[in-house]
Amino acid sequence: MVDLESEVPPLPPRYRFRDLLLGDQGWQNDDRVQVEFYMNENTFKERLKLFFIKNQRSSLRIRLFNFSLKLLSCFLYIIRVLLENPSQGNEWSHIFWVNRSLPLWGLQVSVALISLFETILLGYLSYKGNIWEQILRIPFILEVINAVPFIISIFWPSLRNLFVPVFLNCWLAKHALENMINDLHRAIQRTQSAMFNQVLILISTLLCLIFTCICGIQHLERIGKKLNLFDSLYFCIVTFSTVGFGDVTPETWSSKLFVVAMICVALVVLPIQFEQLAYLWMERQKSGGNYSRHRAQTEKHVVLCVSSLKIDLLMDFLNEFYAHPRLQDYYVVILCPTEMDVQVRRVLQIPMWSQRVIYLQGSALKDQDLLRAKMDDAEACFILSSRCEVDRTSSDHQTILRAWAVKDFAPNCPLYVQILKPENKFHIKFADHVVCEEEFKYAMLALNCICPATSTLITLLVHTSRGQFGVCLIGIRREDNKNILLNPGPRYIMSATDICFYINITKEENSAFKNHDHQKKSNVSRSFYHGPSRLPVHSIIASMGTVAIDLQDTSCRSASGPTLSLPSEGNKEVRRPSIAPVLEVADTSSLQTCDLLSDQSEDETTPDEEMSSNVEYAKGYPPYSPYIGSSPTFCHLLHEKVPFCCLRLDKSCQHNYYEDAKAYGFKNKLIIVAAETAGNGLYNFIVPLRAYYRPKKELNPVILLLDNPLDDLLRCGVTFAANMVVVDKESTMSAEEDYMADAKTIVNVQTLFRLFSSLSIITELTHPANMRFMQFRAKDCYSLALSKLEKKERERGSNLAFMFRLPFAAGRVFSISMLDTLLYQSFVKDYMISITRLLLGLDTTPGSGFLCSMKITEDDLWIRTYARLYQKLCSSTGDVPIGIYRTESQKLTTSECREIASQSQISISVEEWEDTKDAKEQGHHRSNHRNSTSSDQSDHPLLRRKSMQWARRLSRKGPKHSGKTAEKITQQRLNLYRRSERQELAELVKNRMKHLGLSTVGYDEMNDHQSTLSYILINPSPDTRLELNDVVYLIRPDPLAYLPNGEPSRKNSICNTTGQDSREETQL
Repeated sequence: MVDLESEVPPLPPRYRFRDLLLGDQGWQNDDRVQVEFYMNENTFKERLKLFFIKNQRSSLRIRLFNFSLKLLSCFLYIIRVLLENPSQGNEWSHIFWVNRSLPLWGLQVSVALISLFETILLGYLSYKGNIWEQILRIPFILEVINAVPFIISIFWPSLRNLFVPVFLNCWLAKHALENMINDLHRAIQRTQSAMFNQVLILISTLLCLIFTCICGIQHLERIGKKLNLFDSLYFCIVTFSTVGFGDVTPETWSSKLFVVAMICVALVVLPIQFEQLAYLWMERQKSGGNYSRHRAQTEKHVVLCVSSLKIDLLMDFLNEFYAHPRLQDYYVVILCPTEMDVQVRRVLQIPMWSQRVIYLQGSALKDQDLLRAKMDDAEACFILSSRCEVDRTSSDHQTILRAWAVKDFAPNCPLYVQILKPENKFHIKFADHVVCEEEFKYAMLALNCICPATSTLITLLVHTSRGQFGVCLIGIRREDNKNILLNPGPRYIMSATDICFYINITKEENSAFKNHDHQKKSNVSRSFYHGPSRLPVHSIIASMGTVAIDLQDTSCRSASGPTLSLPSEGNKEVRRPSIAPVLEVADTSSLQTCDLLSDQSEDETTPDEEMSSNVEYAKGYPPYSPYIGSSPTFCHLLHEKVPFCCLRLDKSCQHNYYEDAKAYGFKNKLIIVAAETAGNGLYNFIVPLRAYYRPKKELNPVILLLDNPLDDLLRCGVTFAANMVVVDKESTMSAEEDYMADAKTIVNVQTLFRLFSSLSIITELTHPANMRFMQFRAKDCYSLALSKLEKKERERGSNLAFMFRLPFAAGRVFSISMLDTLLYQSFVKDYMISITRLLLGLDTTPGSGFLCSMKITEDDLWIRTYARLYQKLCSSTGDVPIGIYRTESQKLTTSECREIASQSQISISVEEWEDTKDAKEQGHHRSNHRNSTSSDQSDHPLLRRKSMQWARRLSRKGPKHSGKTAEKITQQRLNLYRRSERQELAELVKNRMKHLGLSTVGYDEMNDHQSTLSYILINPSPDTRLELNDVVYLIRPDPLAYLPNGEPSRKNSICNTTGQDSREETQL
């Protein structure tokens, strides 16, 4: 076996990298292999091909020169016709022989020689082995017909006046023009437009047909009327336009035959061109074409990137985006990979939107489509996730890639991104504004359990509407600080450069603050307050039908700009405030620390209570974060970590033997969360319920229910729970039919509503339009009246028509899609997302307040009005009220009672009708009570009395049984017919609880919320009277902001028993 190393010669000792680059003369005699690249391009043919075909710029010049030659030949033919003097006579020789001057003949021969030579050369360069393929091409045949006779006439002078159809060169010019346009697009690196090419081909074909017809008729009529070019043009235009006046007509059979042939050619060629043009036009309508670069540089536009565009999403975006007058001149370019929906197409054809909205079919991952949308010139880019996907993580991944692609293509374009899963937020931290759906969803659901109808409150706050002027200050931001402080407290000293955030009944652009009178300004002191003042009296009740709330900001600028000023003395009303005005600087004696820390004082329990509860809490930050990017929140924590085995409620372990919620003996009512999976978003549900400002004695146990059959519901304590939160399941969010994604959730909640009428159920739906099915009652007159009102609002174009539904007004249902407006309004109001996150408790800023509520009891009714309550809270505790949640009893009308009576299939006699009428009046009188919240069977004795009468009648008509058997059957019948549907359901639940070994104590089947209606008054009128059980929304100052130096602060309040866990705060 030969050694392989001996076959390879060693490198010479002088081998260097320098020698490899510069070469070495000593190597020329070595037997080495030399490689020469691009040998195929060194031949003469390849060099010619590179110059005439491959090179874009040189090929473009050749095409342009060829196109000019063809036009020149046609121009020379027209000159020859105009210079010719038609001779008299009708001999056929006039068709074959023409008068051609020697200079004109010389020019035509030169053009023919150059054209023929170029055609032969290009045919040689494009030769691929089949010579007949090159010869039988129509352009080559036309070139031979128009050039060879002139070349022959050089050697045969008698043929110089031979007629040559040079006008056919127009078709060669058309062919050269098409090739030239293709090379032009390649040379300037521009995307070729198929529509432009097709229009160009159609126009050039039409011109060639007309020019050929004009020249052909003029020449054939040399033996007839001797038509000139203008008469031929007139005849062709009149003939092809199907007018046909008949004043100019061909006489010879040859010209008539030529006209018939040209018409046949036009009927074949033109429809094919029009069909291709129509097809491309339809495709362009689907894809949307391109957004004009000139318009992008002269006008302003934003780009909306979505996976699939639905009509609800489009209308919400357009209504909220164009709500601001400053954005009326903006264009909206929609970039979507799917074809336009029929409903979307119908809406975009409305003149209101067709002039401002442009739909482009394309992907944000393609630079070509981003260039079509002119993303680099856009004012902003909105990227929305598709929430109707089965795999929401995959939808987030697509959103992340779109955001990366836009940032890579247009780094200076502001990004507004919507994400679904909180764990995916850190991938798009570079975006200017980000809204995470699950964060907001779970935070709103949690606050709904603490402050009723928080979801409705936030939804109405962030939507743009109209109304009268009225201001409620809720927050401040320093000019040199980007953090917003909600209600920083009465001790906060405002400066002239602070930015104020307030709730306004009208739009910010429609309101302004008046300046001080300069003459009066010099006479007043520099203090911020100069005397007593009243709240604005021009506010309206922001309830159903008049909700018109908008978060605004305004700057307190210097003397040259607008400033907040008090009205002059002459404009003040005579009426004096009934409560002492708020002082200029809070008095230390009236604002004690115990007032601001009332929650902490309430937490002080006796040792006996601590022993009984066996639960010890410490205030601090959670040691672990469930995902990257979660905001650290100061909250109540356990001193020791609970073992994992103890987290299972229905299974006992070595630490406890409880298997149902009743056995645990919770002091506070439960909060049950019914979800499909325990995702990271649940962190944002638990943290607001364990916030540091909540008293320990008010902390509710939270139970996560991953499955919801009746047995599991009963075991987790649904019969005595305070709230049950039903989260929309991800697996049912997509459906073949629109709006059917919520079908399973709606039916399940309706079942819970019928089985547990006293349970407060809070539901999340995918589509806001489906909220009308929550707690559905088909024959409820009040709901039917609200349905008609909702239809009227939709006809008026309202995007808040669903707010008239009772479940939404009461805060028992909401859709996270209603918060999409946060992202849209952030384009103008960049603080919208930040201030909403502060209200929901998703972000915490030192010194910033929090949203809470207080309930009006009988002891508070002496305050009487909302204005007096506002002044009292501001002057005593520093709380800022922003709205009222009111619950009223739903009055049953006589028609409703008759409807109830008609449902009972009983025929009653005249004597029994009198009793029924009395029962109606009694029931109607009870329902008139304002604070009544029950409509149980005891309030309506009609059903009970009718069922007893029915049972007595049946017992009389039935067969006679003797003895105890008859009495037993009669008693069973009486018990059966006395039960109403609600009693039957209650009996079913109790029997199931007994079967599972659960206690039925505390299950009250008679108490429900079906006869009550609730709604919200945001920033109501000062004269609004307070009622019993009203819930007032408050923005309370941060208790830790005014702690004395001796009190523990946020940083040192974490108990030392947490040990090493505190070091892992930033870990996953």
